[in-house]
Amino acid sequence: MGLAVGIVGLPNVGKSTTFNALTKASNAEAANYPFCTIEPNKAIVPVPDARLNELAKIVKPNKIQHSTIEFVDIAGLVKGASKGEGLGNKFLSNIRETEVILHIVRCFDDSNVTHVENSVDPIRDIGIIETELILADIEQLGKKIDKLTKEVRANTKGAKESLECATSLLEHLNDGNSASSFSEFNSEVFQNLNKELRLLSAKEVIYGANVSEDFIAEDNEYVKQVRDYATRSNHEVIKLCAKIEEELVGLDDNEAAEMLESLGTKQSGLESIIKTAFAKLNLISYFTAGVVEVRAWTIHKGWKAPKAASVIHNDFERGFIRAEVISYEDFVASGGEAKAKEAGKMRLEGKDYVVNDGDVMHFRFNV
Repeated sequence: MGLAVGIVGLPNVGKSTTFNALTKASNAEAANYPFCTIEPNKAIVPVPDARLNELAKIVKPNKIQHSTIEFVDIAGLVKGASKGEGLGNKFLSNIRETEVILHIVRCFDDSNVTHVENSVDPIRDIGIIETELILADIEQLGKKIDKLTKEVRANTKGAKESLECATSLLEHLNDGNSASSFSEFNSEVFQNLNKELRLLSAKEVIYGANVSEDFIAEDNEYVKQVRDYATRSNHEVIKLCAKIEEELVGLDDNEAAEMLESLGTKQSGLESIIKTAFAKLNLISYFTAGVVEVRAWTIHKGWKAPKAASVIHNDFERGFIRAEVISYEDFVASGGEAKAKEAGKMRLEGKDYVVNDGDVMHFRFNV
């Protein structure tokens, strides 16, 4: 669907280790020195969804297909990235292509792991990255303002309103604030501006607090600082231990559950990250359930039935007649499609039906 999550952070905070665990393969080299990741590594990651397993118990399909989400491992940023330090311009352009930022923050002490700033201070580290994103936005916005100024002189339609918004935004950014906290963030003028510029500091952010295995069950002081900061900036924090997540990759479900329980938690940090990122991208899943496969289909929240059908095949949207819909809860409670029909739990929905997360659907269409 052309949507991706960019993994960012300072060098040596656990980005590539997190990426390796996400992809269940060592696609990104993890090394104890800055800039070991040069080109962005990309991977399509399945979205964990226990509902698929429950549907499979009933339908007994040949295979199960999850919704997916793309993660991009972007090389470590440093101070001066917006001015090209550490190949910063290239890395910043990679972030611009993503929709959500997963900001990995080092929240552990380890004298054997080099820190680019020579000490562990998560709030300082967050500040370095976010300042570079804002500075990059300031530079790009300045160029846009020059262009808009010329358009205003030429009486180009809409240019005056866009210039006023851009000028106000520039003042906001120059005060050290992110575009996401701009007072006109939800205005149509700003959204159009952001659609063109893809402002770095306007993106949704998830902080991944990377801890040692001693602090999986409880927060250390570093994590508490990050949570406090995130609350003020209205972002989410997910705690993880990247090393443990890599170990979990090689285990089956029962072994992984036992390991997590021994560490005092029930869900891995990566599972939380994937699910949260999926929601931040404003995505939901509907299901098709047959003997060939039980499958989750990814759509944007708010899509109507014909548009939702198009992710299966464009012909489904063009020739849409109706959708047969059973809620996931009713499908499972009834023990399958046939019994759900008998119980009157199947609904026939038309072109204006807004698909809900978890709908089990079958489309009727003309070729």
